[in-house]
Amino acid sequence: MKKLGSTRSAKPRGACNDRARRRLRRRLSGGLLLLVALTVAGGLAAVLTPTPQVAVADESSSALLRTGKQLFDTSCVSCHGANLQGVPDHGPSLIGVGEAAVYFQVSTGRMPAMRGEAQAPRKEPIFDESQIDAIGAYVQANGGGPTVVRNPDGSLAMRSLRGEDVGRGGDLFRLNCSSCHNFTGKGGALSSGKYAPDLGPANEQQILTAMLTGPQSMPKFSDHQLSFEAKKDIIGYVKTVTEERQPGGYGLGGFGPAPEGMAAWIIGMVAAIGLALWIGARAS
Repeated sequence: MKKLGSTRSAKPRGACNDRARRRLRRRLSGGLLLLVALTVAGGLAAVLTPTPQVAVADESSSALLRTGKQLFDTSCVSCHGANLQGVPDHGPSLIGVGEAAVYFQVSTGRMPAMRGEAQAPRKEPIFDESQIDAIGAYVQANGGGPTVVRNPDGSLAMRSLRGEDVGRGGDLFRLNCSSCHNFTGKGGALSSGKYAPDLGPANEQQILTAMLTGPQSMPKFSDHQLSFEAKKDIIGYVKTVTEERQPGGYGLGGFGPAPEGMAAWIIGMVAAIGLALWIGARAS
């Protein structure tokens, strides 16, 4: 009887231990499953969440910005203000003009302006390319705006900006530009002492940045008005007509039919008068 009782009393204790172990296993499995689920969720969140666009400048770009600020403070701040906000009756705001405007104005020597004129003329630049890049980077970092176009190696794009469809470029140039710059890009007079400059000395990047920023009296041409490919075709046309040799010999400035007609009239009149004098001399 004692053995039977002891066996019966041992079974409930064993059953309790089994139930406790099962509960422990369930808790451990639940915790493990929760841990796995959290790990998977965290991994998916890390993969699917877009990386925040945080502007972190490396040391070289920081040095470029410091150089640009120094050059701006010594050569530009008196007209354009310490915060690029402009100075009344001296210079416009540079907020939003971008490095494209800086490149055009500074690389063509129009800025810094030496004196107040109706229009800043083209002249030799006082800054080299690296200094122009630094000023452009500083203005771009503090106001944004159109940028210059660069090659994959970081150099300024030039020949690659020439479009292949020169005929289309000529049509677009005559439609949008020839009223001021003439059909061959030689420029011409405008009102109030201003003028459209000769495009012959301009490089490809300068023509592009002029279209992007609209310097002086020139309008801006956004990508909605002229696509990037259309701008390239215009550049290709301009460089073709300004670099090609005149088939007639002397181009008379390339100003179109007015000087050509005047030259034909003068030459014809001189020839007619000379012929009349020769005939009169023979008759006498």
